Amino acid sequence: MMMIRRRRRRRMTTTTTTTTMMMMMMLTIMMTMMMLMMMMMMKMMMMMMMMMMIMMMIMMMMMMMMMMMMMMMMMMMMMMMMMMMMMMMLLMTTTTTTIMMMMMMMMMMMMMMMMMMLLMMIMMMMMMMMMMMMMMMMMVMVMVMMMIIMMIMMMMMMMMMMMMMMMMMMMMMMMMMMMMMIMMMMMMMIMIMMMIMMMMMMMMMIAIIIFYQKTSNFLNCILGNKS
Repeated sequence: MMMIRRRRRRRMTTTTTTTTMMMMMMLTIMMTMMMLMMMMMMKMMMMMMMMMMIMMMIMMMMMMMMMMMMMMMMMMMMMMMMMMMMMMMLLMTTTTTTIMMMMMMMMMMMMMMMMMMLLMMIMMMMMMMMMMMMMMMMMVMVMVMMMIIMMIMMMMMMMMMMMMMMMMMMMMMMMMMMMMMIMMMMMMMIMIMMMIMMMMMMMMMIAIIIFYQKTSNFLNCILGNKS
């Protein structure tokens, strides 16, 4: 009985092992296949990515060049403005006119800066648009599913960009307003300070005159009321 049992057990074990082995083999094969597939996919994706990256780089370079040009032009213009202002200054003699000119110059500079900023913003927008277009083009080559997903993503991105642009514009406007306000405030402050100084001076003068009217003969002589 013992012998038989043992044999049976052995048989059972052998059968199980074979089945398991088969299963394992199948699994391994499947896994390998899957891995291969994945690898292939990855390769494809990588290739695509590389292409996209190169394209992007080129685009970026172009945009950068353009932006640089714009900046240079702006700088030149600003320099010209400065020169002109300087010339004007030389021509002007009185203080009030000079101050006015200075203010004008400041304002001009501010405006120029704002324009520059705006230009930059526009350039950035253009760049983004280009990028989006590029992305779309690339996606056409890939699978439809990917394309759809990307499209949705792009739409989202576009929307975001637009929103950002709007926000930026608003911010710019706000900044401009703020700058103007600050400048005005500064002017006012200066004026008030000047007024106060003048008042102080006057007060001091009066005080001195009153104080020294009877005592100091020398000051009276200077002031002109000889006693």
